[in-house]
Amino acid sequence: MEPATVYGHCAPEFAGVREAFARNFSTHGDIGAAVTVTVGGEAVVDLWGGHADAAATRDWEHDTLVNVYSTSKGMTALCAHLLVDRGELDLDAPVAHYWPEFAQAGKRELPVRWLLSHRAGLIAPRERLSPADAYDWERVCAALAATPPWWEPGTAQGYHAVTFGYLVGEVVRRITGQSLGTFLRREITGPLGARVFIGTPTEEHARCADMVGQLDEARLTQQFPGLPKPPFTALSDHPQAVVALALTYVPTGDVNSAAYRSAEIPAGNAHASAHGLATVYGALAGGSLVKPATLEEMRRSQSLPGEGDLTLGALAPQGYEHRWGVGYMLNHQGQAGPNPRAFGHGGAGGSFAFADPENRLSYAYTMNKYGGGTTGHDPRNAGLVRAVYQALEPVLS
Repeated sequence: MEPATVYGHCAPEFAGVREAFARNFSTHGDIGAAVTVTVGGEAVVDLWGGHADAAATRDWEHDTLVNVYSTSKGMTALCAHLLVDRGELDLDAPVAHYWPEFAQAGKRELPVRWLLSHRAGLIAPRERLSPADAYDWERVCAALAATPPWWEPGTAQGYHAVTFGYLVGEVVRRITGQSLGTFLRREITGPLGARVFIGTPTEEHARCADMVGQLDEARLTQQFPGLPKPPFTALSDHPQAVVALALTYVPTGDVNSAAYRSAEIPAGNAHASAHGLATVYGALAGGSLVKPATLEEMRRSQSLPGEGDLTLGALAPQGYEHRWGVGYMLNHQGQAGPNPRAFGHGGAGGSFAFADPENRLSYAYTMNKYGGGTTGHDPRNAGLVRAVYQALEPVLS
């Protein structure tokens, strides 16, 4: 493949990151992509290149937005933590304290913390919903409020691939009176000047890159041959029931459509630039967004030693052990560099963003060629992260 022209700037000591970024086009087939790294609040790497569409009719620009799938969850969790930081949300209070209807079906005492750490047992509503229903906030939230958990809450972790955004987002909405996307923009990304949207304004759609390949029914069928269709009455109904339920109403239409871009699906449809994501994580890493105690709570492990993930056990690479903080992936396997206390989130397709507070560093990689999963182990990301920390070795040693 012909090498893409790489634009932007890179501090001299991070030249290896530029080389790794260029290799993602020549070796790994990236179509359009961007990577940003900040250290101490300054962008030491801010690169982009390639095209925003498969036909190569639009160049990828510095301000190009792209669907980042579950990398969105880091932004959604941050909205909740900002309310914790302000004293408006208690992670250990019952969800029903803020959302009274949630008390149905044995969930009266279920704490907010379990929503954020994928321990609530609410991977899907019991009511059969279609992918199109993902656009109907009120219907999804009402269905989840009425749903008995699929396992005893708190006893196991299972990635809430789609429901995470509605569950956390509705708590935010009940406290603030604002939708999750509105709160994110008004309170976090707008003040930071960060180009990250959940519910992307129509006037921004022209700056959105098209995903080339996407998470759709054909891809799910290919990844999980014979994946059953709900409904189920129990997880024991089928060996892959937990996966099928967790993904049961992922919107499987065109993620490049105006309807999808405008919708608020906070677990998976943020549209962001790499610079925007790195700006938000940079504010976290630099201590300017939340208090130290809140930052510590965000990355406190909620997983039991050796505990598997009921959903991601089937989705993650073999041997991968998933550990959750309070809304974030923890860095126990080095996907976010050598600091085990770094934290962030990845998305289906390959995007990844994280904060490394001990080194005052943030990182974000976005792209439009659908590739790896949510874990950050996509080879494109892995090469970039490795190059970032190789550049830092003289400082860290």
